[in-house]
Amino acid sequence: MSSSTATSTPRQRVRELLPALYLGRYAPGPKNSITDVSGVLVSTQSIHSSPIYPNAPASSINTGLTTILPRKEWFHKACFAGIFRFNGSGEMTGSHWIEETGLLHSPILITGSFGVGSAYNGIYEYAIREHLNEEGRADWFLLPVVAETFDGFLHDVTKFAVTPQHVVAGIDNASSAAVEEGNKGGGTGMIAHWFKGGTGSSSRIIPSVDESTSYTVAALVQTNYGAMRDFRIAGAPIGRLIFEEQERKYAADTTNPTLLSQATLLFGKKAALKEAKEKKDGSIIIILATDAPLHPTQLQRLAKRATVGLSRVGGWGSNQSGDVFLAFSTANEIDVQSGTKGSKTYDSWKPTADDVKLLNDYTINALFEATTDAVEEAILNAIFMAESMHGHGNKIDALDLGKVKGLMEKYL
Repeated sequence: MSSSTATSTPRQRVRELLPALYLGRYAPGPKNSITDVSGVLVSTQSIHSSPIYPNAPASSINTGLTTILPRKEWFHKACFAGIFRFNGSGEMTGSHWIEETGLLHSPILITGSFGVGSAYNGIYEYAIREHLNEEGRADWFLLPVVAETFDGFLHDVTKFAVTPQHVVAGIDNASSAAVEEGNKGGGTGMIAHWFKGGTGSSSRIIPSVDESTSYTVAALVQTNYGAMRDFRIAGAPIGRLIFEEQERKYAADTTNPTLLSQATLLFGKKAALKEAKEKKDGSIIIILATDAPLHPTQLQRLAKRATVGLSRVGGWGSNQSGDVFLAFSTANEIDVQSGTKGSKTYDSWKPTADDVKLLNDYTINALFEATTDAVEEAILNAIFMAESMHGHGNKIDALDLGKVKGLMEKYL
């Protein structure tokens, strides 16, 4: 069974499909992507095969890797950063060091749950290639930042298809181009609100007090959470309407050609998808970037506001969902790796001041508001751009954009 209309409307971002939709009062950046923050670089890799398993069944490998460089010189120049854990049934390595120091000096990798180990090793392999000292030793300190969501419904996680070589290539090839969305990067095999999910991004521009400058705040999300009945667009209960319609059609005729492929998994005797998701809801990773000069506590506060954007779309933090949010600022460059090749030398026993720029706390409301808007839109972009996928013996249809457009006309 598969919806006859799910692919009749081309995949497109939410602003393209619904130009009248209100997505906040701040304008997006020119790419409406996390790479609108100057200096931030991203690459996405979708992985559908493995040389280690050349005889793997067709469509059984559907995973990937998203690589975010907070700046090209991430190794020696840290960014201020903050983390918020909305729900902790997930992994983000390196988080203890960020919470301890407020410093991010690692790429941020997002992948499937079983790819974390290889991704972690890959960052080290890149650093070894680039930053050994004259004696061939690694005389530096680095805790890689790797986050995950579980893609095991559409991907055979036992194949460990993500390799350290993917990571090295991802760092080498990261660029300032708009982030590829939908079934791309770490979002390749993900499911959101029982539709196909994946990778999404969005940005906002906030004028500063003197009106001659502005700040950018942007989000990149990897969506793998939520039930169809909770999915909303600008408050409209689109997911519930589609869910109830599908339930009625399935009860009347299980061969109805307009049923989603996941209808059997939702309403059949086994209801494998519904059962699996209600036992363990998936997760969402949200990465926020800004060029506004925020200190770590302010960035932690910014990361908390991602929760509001998530809730607008229908996420509420299931017990088994890993919802971990990281915010970083590129405004200040903080020297790290003291005394190593290419770094300044500091005496750890002689207090030394750094000159940093900071926004006044009283003036950051616009950044909070823009964060919630960017997160909301990034999640919608991830779902709108995702394509139906057959993988690992299951098929999940994408959200029917034609149906969404028709339903939203009643609400707009």
